[in-house]
Amino acid sequence: MKKLLLAPLLALGLLPTGLGGCAPVQSAVQVPSFEVENVRLTGLSLPSGPNPALASLTLRLRVRNPNPAPVRLANIAARLVLDGQDAGRVELPNVALPARGETTQEANLQIPVTLSTAGAFLSVARGQEVAYRLDGTFTADLGSLGRPSFGPFTLAQGVWQQRAMLPF
Repeated sequence: MKKLLLAPLLALGLLPTGLGGCAPVQSAVQVPSFEVENVRLTGLSLPSGPNPALASLTLRLRVRNPNPAPVRLANIAARLVLDGQDAGRVELPNVALPARGETTQEANLQIPVTLSTAGAFLSVARGQEVAYRLDGTFTADLGSLGRPSFGPFTLAQGVWQQRAMLPF
């Protein structure tokens, strides 16, 4: 799987120096980086009465905090895009990131299979490569400073391929 590191998010501005003749110090907060560690299609179901066809997935996402302070992401909300088609929504709540550290989050997803995504899911089930992208936002819980949201960004992208599940 490939990862996409995001550029610095925003400059906090000039910090006061306490002395008028000293050069100002500039500080920047950097965006966490997101990497799809693993994505696995675990099942495909056919439509049945009012129930749509579903793709069952397990997604493991590694999130790294490049900043010297810990941060809690109240929510990561993303869209899974397969071969350019919007496949479904991914929600990861309460992601605690240690200072200059990382954590792994796992999500078990049930994504409706549509006419525009059926081909991509069948390709994965046959062991073929499918391009994926996670486009989304995240909300940081900064305590008394609030809960700002950032994005949308391409959080991660790569090629999804796994052992074939279908013999045809």
